[in-house]
Amino acid sequence: MDDKTDHRIALFLDFENLVTNTGFSAANFDLQPAMDRLLERGKVVFRRAYCDWSRFKEAKGNLHEFGVELIDVPPSTRSGKNGADMRLVIDALELCYAREHIDTFAIASGDSDFCPLAYKLRENGRQLIGLAVKEATSPLFVKACDEFIYLRPRTRAEKDKEKRAHDQDEGGRGRKHGKGHGAGERQGKEQAHGGKGKAESSKTEVPDIALEVVQRLLSRATGPVNPSLIKETIVRKEPDFDERELGFSTFAKLLAAMEQDGLLKRVQQGRQWYVVGPDAAPPEPPQGRGRNRGAAAPAEEEDEEEVYPDPVDDF
Repeated sequence: MDDKTDHRIALFLDFENLVTNTGFSAANFDLQPAMDRLLERGKVVFRRAYCDWSRFKEAKGNLHEFGVELIDVPPSTRSGKNGADMRLVIDALELCYAREHIDTFAIASGDSDFCPLAYKLRENGRQLIGLAVKEATSPLFVKACDEFIYLRPRTRAEKDKEKRAHDQDEGGRGRKHGKGHGAGERQGKEQAHGGKGKAESSKTEVPDIALEVVQRLLSRATGPVNPSLIKETIVRKEPDFDERELGFSTFAKLLAAMEQDGLLKRVQQGRQWYVVGPDAAPPEPPQGRGRNRGAAAPAEEEDEEEVYPDPVDDF
């Protein structure tokens, strides 16, 4: 991974907040989805969870498996309120000033009391990611973060489906060479129903925030726009933006839907994809390299790989 995108992340969990009126409990709290999302952004080099652990003993084993350090904060006798919030804030600020290589802080809580901490971390040049259950999250804290990831408890049906998919994948490896005919039949059925699936996916509505950002960036651009710049601008305006929650499996799918609506054009230069206005002239083909010019001719595949260059701060 490129050093520019290989962030060093510190994860702080306000555990009591995550399992109070959220659908999670100490016994069923699963950190794996949150860790997966963070690991897409870099290395999680610091992991701590704060609460009165005498009340949430069932969660200890699961958190230990993820290498989370458990900080025990007994409740205050004066106010009856758990002092975990204050301990978390102190540790986060201390880490911010003592470990300059940690450039991203992830606060797992929906409490607006962490807004001042968010402001101070961003003031010191740190990126802030929030994680919490949507129904138990303050909009103020969402706006205070650079990015916000919503957590949700997995249902029993989802867990069973995931287990079946894993079992089928493990079993399928041993029968890989003996199912060519069956695979062909399944492929034919998928192709027969493919038109219906595409028609359904094309009905997914493009969010207003994407329309607004694309129109503004293209109106000010003097050349092709980097798709990663579009995504970063959207997230700056709406930190909890996630195209998957809106029906698009990838950001490229969202751009493809906008292209179908005539809102933009996507052009390929080498292995990189860029976005231009709908009325922009097609790019000129590269000159020379007669043998290689024919290699660039194949039509665009439906599920192209999302390979974007680093954004250029021209805006």
